[in-house]
Order: sequence, then C-alpha cells, then structure tokens
Amino acid sequence: MNDTFKRDLSNGKLIEYKHLAILQKIFPDTVSIDGYCKEWDIFIPSLDIGIEIKSDKMSQTTGNIVVEVEFNGKPSALSTTKSSWWVFDTGKEHMVVHVDRLRELVKQFNPVSFIGKGDSKSKKAYLIPIDMVRDIKNNWYDEV
Repeated sequence: MNDTFKRDLSNGKLIEYKHLAILQKIFPDTVSIDGYCKEWDIFIPSLDIGIEIKSDKMSQTTGNIVVEVEFNGKPSALSTTKSSWWVFDTGKEHMVVHVDRLRELVKQFNPVSFIGKGDSKSKKAYLIPIDMVRDIKNNWYDEV
C-alpha cells in the first residue's frame, strides 16, 4: 500500500469513530464494522440500518461532493451500498442524506472518471455541488 492510501484510510477511520460516538448518543447499540464492508461502515441493530461515512475535505476547495459509483470498472459505493443513510464529512460540517434522495439527486448529473489521490485505478463518480447536498440533508443528526 502506498503512504497516501494508508494515511487516507487512517483518517477515514478517525472520522468513522467520530460519527460512531455521535450516533451512540442516540442509539447506544450502534457499532462500527471492522474490516472491509461494501454495504456500510456503521450499523444500528435496533433499527436494522447501515450508515456509510464519507470524508470529503477537498469539497472545501472544489465546492463539490464526490459520490463514487464505480472503481476499477466494478460497481462500488453508491452502486453497492445497502446503507439507509450517508454522512458526508467535509472537515467543517457534516451532512446526513438518505440514500434514496442521494440516488435521485445524482440522476441530474453525468458521472466523470478520474484517478483519485492515493488511488492507482480509475473511479467513476458524480461531482455534486455541496449546496445541493445541503438542500437534501436531514437534520435529525444535527441535534445530537
């Protein structure tokens, strides 16, 4: 593994644990999924729902949230998730979005292909203006 990937993975885990702690205040049975799980990062057994945590600090510079749908020619992220909710953490704010609303939102855009920093393979993703993600966010999480 290259250093950028390792650093990004480590930072991603820290952000997951931050949101795990927030969610455990509302739902004490919330757990983080150890290891690779393409369906979700966090699970709430009492509600039988998964939550995906996405860190996107570059959105502070680009003004866009990246919503991945394919990696190395295979469906990924939004295409494979079984999560009910996605949390986008920009480093300055977080937005909780219901997956169904996110899937509707991305239909307005065409995906782009690029190799992300730290990746060696191409991904396909939607670049969604951050204000549009804010418009569909759900506020229940903000009250914690």
